Amino acid sequence: MSAEAQAIGFFLARRMAATIALLAVMSLLIFSLLFLEPGDIARNLLGTRAVSPQTLAQVRAEYHLNEPFLRQYWTWLTQAIDGNFGISVQSGESVASEISARLGLTLEVVLFALGLSVLVGVPAGVLAGLRHGTGTDRAVVGVAVVFVSAPAFALGLLLLYLFADYLSWFPIYGTGTGVLGRVDHLVLPAATLALGLGGFILKITRAAVIREVDQDYVMFARARGLSRVQVLGLVLRNACLPVITSLGLAVAYLLGSMLLVEQVFSLPGLGSLLDDAVLFKDVPVVQALTLLMAAAIAVTALLVDLAYIALDPRIRHEMASR
Repeated sequence: MSAEAQAIGFFLARRMAATIALLAVMSLLIFSLLFLEPGDIARNLLGTRAVSPQTLAQVRAEYHLNEPFLRQYWTWLTQAIDGNFGISVQSGESVASEISARLGLTLEVVLFALGLSVLVGVPAGVLAGLRHGTGTDRAVVGVAVVFVSAPAFALGLLLLYLFADYLSWFPIYGTGTGVLGRVDHLVLPAATLALGLGGFILKITRAAVIREVDQDYVMFARARGLSRVQVLGLVLRNACLPVITSLGLAVAYLLGSMLLVEQVFSLPGLGSLLDDAVLFKDVPVVQALTLLMAAAIAVTALLVDLAYIALDPRIRHEMASR
């Protein structure tokens, strides 16, 4: 095995260990916050009707609510390690089935929004970077700043009013049936997420292109007689590294914004499920969802780092020489 392969293997082992430790700490922290939150899960389950102390005690025993905090956490953790995230306090169904029923819709919106933001943000960022200091650059950056600064729920309400209510180009709510119906219903939620994220990717791309254009290798390539297209290819190849790195933050932004966007567009995805679970103090659902999102962000960050290593030989050489 080569030195580079060994270095990458050690890197993966360290990152996996750090990810597991991070998820363990997050699970304990979230469980603690929900435990300290005011309210009684047993009362939530039984509603507003009058109940006897015996009934309350029976419900608390069924859901281990009468046990000490660490005992409750240990019970949940041992079940989660075996792949059993428990039963939803609110619905009485398994947490895994609740999440799997809504995961597809959330993934569709997130991937749709990510694709739109990359398709718009990267070319616009390249254009602004190549025309640095011109009116085109200032106009593009100004639009990006507006979209980055605007809250996702405000953009969603604006798009909903303009394109769904006033112009009637898209449906106001629902998820649609079939491929075309699905796309038609998810355009506005995906666009809401893509506008803010696209502005962020645009600014990262612009800064990377400006930095690369001023490098000595660009002047040397032009002196050798390379065409503008060939020089642009060299610039884009090196400028793509910080853009790829920013995609890790993009996934975190999308997952965080989905909670508000799904509420605006009445989408039954993971964001709506998390909102209902927090309000009901449904600990198993909240724990599973937050850990799922944290794991998705951690895996994305790991994939971004591996892509960075694959694209930049200097990183591989530095890792092997340690």
